[in-house]
Amino acid sequence: MPEEENYYGKNGEPRKYDANFKGPIQNRGCTDIICCILFIVAIVAYFAVGILAWSQGDPRKVIYPTNSKGQFCGQAGTELQTKPLLFYFNIMKCASPLVLLEFQCPTTQLCVDTCPNRFMTLLKAKVVPSDWNYYKSYCKQGVSDGMSAPDILKNGLCPAMLLPSKPLTRRCFPALSKQGQQVLVGNQTTFNDGRGNVIQATDLIAGVQNASIVMEARQVVMKIFEDYTHSWYWILIGLVLATIISLIFIVLLRFLAGIMVWVMIVLVILVVGYGIVHCYFEYAALKNEPGSNVTLQEIGFQTDFSVYLHIRQTWLAFMIILAIVEVIIILLLIFLRKRILLAIALIKEASRAIGHVMSSLFYPLLTFLLLAVVIAYWAVTAVFLSTSNQAIYKVFNETACEYSRQNCDPANFSTSNIKTKCPDSMCLFAFYGGETAYHKYLIGLQFYNVFLFFWCANFVTALGQMTLAGAFASYYWAFNKPKDIPACPIFASLGRALRYHTGSLAFGSLILAIIQVIRVLLEYLDYKLKGAQNKFAKFLLCCLKCCFWCLEKFIKFLNRNAYIMVAIYGKNFCTSARDAFFLLMRNVIRVAVLDKVTDFLLFLGKLLIVGLVGIFAFFFFSGRVKAFESTAPTLNYYWVPILTLAIGSYLIAHGFFSVYAMCVDTLFLCFCEDLERNNGSEEKPYYMSVELRAILSKSEDSTFHGQEVPFQ
Repeated sequence: MPEEENYYGKNGEPRKYDANFKGPIQNRGCTDIICCILFIVAIVAYFAVGILAWSQGDPRKVIYPTNSKGQFCGQAGTELQTKPLLFYFNIMKCASPLVLLEFQCPTTQLCVDTCPNRFMTLLKAKVVPSDWNYYKSYCKQGVSDGMSAPDILKNGLCPAMLLPSKPLTRRCFPALSKQGQQVLVGNQTTFNDGRGNVIQATDLIAGVQNASIVMEARQVVMKIFEDYTHSWYWILIGLVLATIISLIFIVLLRFLAGIMVWVMIVLVILVVGYGIVHCYFEYAALKNEPGSNVTLQEIGFQTDFSVYLHIRQTWLAFMIILAIVEVIIILLLIFLRKRILLAIALIKEASRAIGHVMSSLFYPLLTFLLLAVVIAYWAVTAVFLSTSNQAIYKVFNETACEYSRQNCDPANFSTSNIKTKCPDSMCLFAFYGGETAYHKYLIGLQFYNVFLFFWCANFVTALGQMTLAGAFASYYWAFNKPKDIPACPIFASLGRALRYHTGSLAFGSLILAIIQVIRVLLEYLDYKLKGAQNKFAKFLLCCLKCCFWCLEKFIKFLNRNAYIMVAIYGKNFCTSARDAFFLLMRNVIRVAVLDKVTDFLLFLGKLLIVGLVGIFAFFFFSGRVKAFESTAPTLNYYWVPILTLAIGSYLIAHGFFSVYAMCVDTLFLCFCEDLERNNGSEEKPYYMSVELRAILSKSEDSTFHGQEVPFQ
């Protein structure tokens, strides 16, 4: 057939019969040695970066607020252990634009045990001994009872006044409230600062807002962290529940593949349908609620995300999104109904393979463990690198001074030339930085940390794929199943992958890591150029992001199939990737008909597990069910554990279902190889089971260029 020969000629030569081929090659050599050496060197350097970061970094800079002397408030084992809160002498100075530039209010900051709960001026406090004793707790060391108020203010030992304050992210901010059109601090609208100046409560808003802008992100992070500390136990239970559900589902799929797939399809439709109904009832319940008709655009960004759940437009958006998802799923099921029957049969065959290699179901646990180690190492190293800067002190002053905002040393500042020329100046902690060689290349170390994180994470994933591929290939190429299946196929495949193909795994994961880092850089550029008005630059950036997203998906697909070929033949990565690509191109119709439909069905399984765990988590943490009110923890954002459980459940389900996906992909490639090598005769018998032969024979009515491509 000329058309067939032309087609095969474009996509490489089909495999020839080999009487000695019995599955994964045992006598093989090391592949991609150069990349293996490069990976080992990179790992050693990664450990060196971690040791350097751990020796220089100090995570306390993230946990504790820092006073004007660079000391940590509330740090255990220090004199400030009982003073966990940071108090600002003059919150009005936080209204300065300097706050947004240097992230530090140009006023003295003191560690205190509690925030002030009353309004008081220094002049009035000096008159009443009990008030003075209270006032002194918000002054620097060195203030004495015999000093006059002017001397105290001149030396900057005490604030001019105290305002009723509340702690926010371990910092004392004025307790602002609103009564009608009046802004109050405590219960007052105006204050006399003790120097003859009258301050309106509204004047404090700018200072508080600027300080809040600096702390806004940190406030949200701290609240989320607090929610995790209160709900981690229930999150862990939820993840264990997701693991049990996934494991039960996989085991049932092993014995009842056909029934379980149809049950899964029906349940997914019902779960998404329930989500639509629930969103509608929430939308209808808010109809007469005051303020519920505010649009999302009008309300803008809010750190308290529960605010959005009291707006009708939020539930309307959820309802529309779920309805679109429901329609798409139903339409796909209708149009792919015949292909789904074939895919179910292929899943049944994969279940038989997994039944003979039961240890494969537990291999994802090893992948989870290794990924957890990689993520933990990256996160800890990132924290230590970001906190390895030195404390920088700068000159702050009330009047004009030529040394203003220059670096200073608090140890000898009182006797320095700067203090002589600028008597009212102070040497205060400004921020964390540094000018040493280490600090200059700190951004490079952070980049290396991110790059190695991607490389190592991809390597762990690739190791799992190659290990499973080798085990399932051993099953397929066993002529008499299960008699010819080697003992402990998972451990044998893992040993081959680590002993011979570490370089190939590192090569494939390196290519993917480079693409992922480029995508991260593009996202960073997009963030930086959000305020730019150049539409061409935005368009170009959008095109690049789209292209690299597609490239990443293609490389993942190619790598996955390349690892299968490496596991079978033991060749290097490039050769295996080429062979896998041409083999898939020679069977492109089968790929579209069976492989991708099977992926769609397995994705529905993941969606079902996430939906079940997510619905349970929603009713538990939101307090919608009275039976859970006394048990559920009190949280700032109840969506934090719900979102965590949804993501965690998906990852767990993905880990277990990836075994099936890898089994299907491996059987599919082996099947295509089997068709090219053999013809079903006594001299060249097929290795595929009779059931698999019958399954895939049904898909052979596809044509190439109007002519049927024979089944070999």
